[in-house]
Amino acid sequence: MKNLTNQQKKFVKEYIKHLDCEKALQYAGYKRKDFQEFSQNLLSRPEIVNEIRRQLDKQIRALKVERGYVVQKLLQIAEFSLQEEDILDKDGNITGKRKLRDTAAGLKALDALCKYIGFTSNKNEDGTKDAKIITISNLDDSKI
Repeated sequence: MKNLTNQQKKFVKEYIKHLDCEKALQYAGYKRKDFQEFSQNLLSRPEIVNEIRRQLDKQIRALKVERGYVVQKLLQIAEFSLQEEDILDKDGNITGKRKLRDTAAGLKALDALCKYIGFTSNKNEDGTKDAKIITISNLDDSKI
């Protein structure tokens, strides 16, 4: 972790633990109001990104888990969770309606996969931002 401040080192460790920028910033002791903007700034710095990758690679090698295995398992979780299944009535009869098995788990697996393989929410060349995955549970009428 050369050329990183102690606070940046803490951020890297916390980010690897939680894969959540805001939590990592808070646990690392940053006191800011613009966590989202500041986290994007930190994650755009090559020395921070390289250290995160180095630490993740080190952990993966220590576990002797292949990257492909992790990606495959996350994809399997997402695919299984986002498959449709029949809705049953209280007697166990098929109602003719269908629902997704576990939307929250599927979206969480996709989010983890995106973070694992390095997709970020940086601005695109045309100035737009990539879509952010949200779960059904945190939707309310004002967000629809």
